[in-house]
Amino acid sequence: MTRKVSEINWDNWQPEQTATLMFVQRDSSVLLIRKKRGLGAGKINGPGGRLEPGETPMECAVRETEEEVLVTPTGVRPAGELFFHAEDDMPNIHAYLFTATGYQGRPGETPEAEPIWIPHDALPFEQMWDDDRLWLPQVLAGHNVTGWFTFLGEAMIDHRVEVTPH
Repeated sequence: MTRKVSEINWDNWQPEQTATLMFVQRDSSVLLIRKKRGLGAGKINGPGGRLEPGETPMECAVRETEEEVLVTPTGVRPAGELFFHAEDDMPNIHAYLFTATGYQGRPGETPEAEPIWIPHDALPFEQMWDDDRLWLPQVLAGHNVTGWFTFLGEAMIDHRVEVTPH
């Protein structure tokens, strides 16, 4: 049986992983990646990854972006949090979201990711996680989001998203 978001005790819920996602913006485009390995391999997403011991979420988001696409984000600001509950062997994940208004360096491909600039109005949701369409446009518009999701495998079962204007 799969559970709805409202059936989970989020006060006592514990993530198995804490991670970040970074969305570097330029004009009306966003720097996304085609992930080459690990959870979500083959999907398009923002650069990001798991926190290392002693690291803040913002430090992690910057480091992961540097490692995955060879640029250092600038003008970084928090953009929200997402809570992913898995009803199977996928990990429960607490993700911190960040946006950046600029970057230093030149985006390049790495063993982990292929960088792709995509216009805000042409996001390839069919190649992304099911939940992205519910919150990513809000983040790119400058809003903060908090989202709770239940998944079975790679399929979203239920969700709740709250948007706060920035």
